[in-house]
Amino acid sequence: MSLNYFTATGFRCLDTLEIEPHPGCNLITGVNASGKTSLLESLFYLGRGRSFRASTNRELIRTGSSSFTIFGITADKDSAQHKLGIEVGTGQRDVRIDGVSGTGAELARWLPVQVIDPEIHELVQGGPELRRRFLDWGVFHVKHDFLGAWRAYQQALRQRNAAIRQNEPDEMVNLWDEALVQSGERVDSLRREFLTEFLQLFSSIVAENLPFDAICTYKCGWSSNLNLVNALHDGLGRDRAFGATQAGPHRADLSLQVADRRARHRVSRGQQKMLAAALVITQIRYVATHLATKPVLLVDDPAAELDRANRERLFALLQDIPAQMFITALETEDLPWSADARMFHVEHGKVASLL
Repeated sequence: MSLNYFTATGFRCLDTLEIEPHPGCNLITGVNASGKTSLLESLFYLGRGRSFRASTNRELIRTGSSSFTIFGITADKDSAQHKLGIEVGTGQRDVRIDGVSGTGAELARWLPVQVIDPEIHELVQGGPELRRRFLDWGVFHVKHDFLGAWRAYQQALRQRNAAIRQNEPDEMVNLWDEALVQSGERVDSLRREFLTEFLQLFSSIVAENLPFDAICTYKCGWSSNLNLVNALHDGLGRDRAFGATQAGPHRADLSLQVADRRARHRVSRGQQKMLAAALVITQIRYVATHLATKPVLLVDDPAAELDRANRERLFALLQDIPAQMFITALETEDLPWSADARMFHVEHGKVASLL
């Protein structure tokens, strides 16, 4: 029910590494710039097909190498093993699932991974794209027809936007509305179904663990006074002015409020980190009940920018979480899990197991 074996070559500053993680908690220590975060990043890449830090694959290839390779073996709740691999070079990427060519979505199915890093406050402070991506990761794992609906929506959206950019007549733009509405309403419906229980759990976790009240609400991406058909029809003039469709699920957001104001304007950066961590931990707890394999939670330097009270709150949130955790710190003494964890040490890009 976890990642049982992991190896990576040519990734970032890391030398070739090979580890057998603990199914529960794994602590990774090392001085700054030793490669701790790069190890977490390589784990994230195997489950997402992208980095949580870099914008391009070129940044991830170790200096002097032409490519990087990541491989892992997972086991589901029935003890069936699955071999996941990905090789990335300049301009090419090869994904393998049990020896057969696969996709990034298939990687995500067998290695569901989330991250809490020092930039997690951006989930509160940043733009809606981050919160949509966060939301859709959860919906993808709980609602298995979501991916098909989202892909159909994206295809119709690209076609409609192309017609707008080419200044096609209204009737040509409107040809794509039916497909856009059909798939878009399905995407919206699946998100709402997911959020019904997710938001209840989030409210409970916030009330029990945070020193302030926070409310999370869903904004679908168009006016609540209109259905999507009318929103597209009424907004065509604006779409032409912007050169792209301005109403639809691709404009959705999760609105976070504290004391009747947007959270980004109400709470400190440390409190933003706590609120964002509560979102991620809520998602892990909810999604875990629907998965065949245990989710993986990466926690990079959890004490960063948190005072003692908030560190204790975060550690409390992470206790007994239904996930396989990988947590970095300068020293094991900085964390409360050392007695129940497998420990690794990173130095100059080399990873050693401390048994």
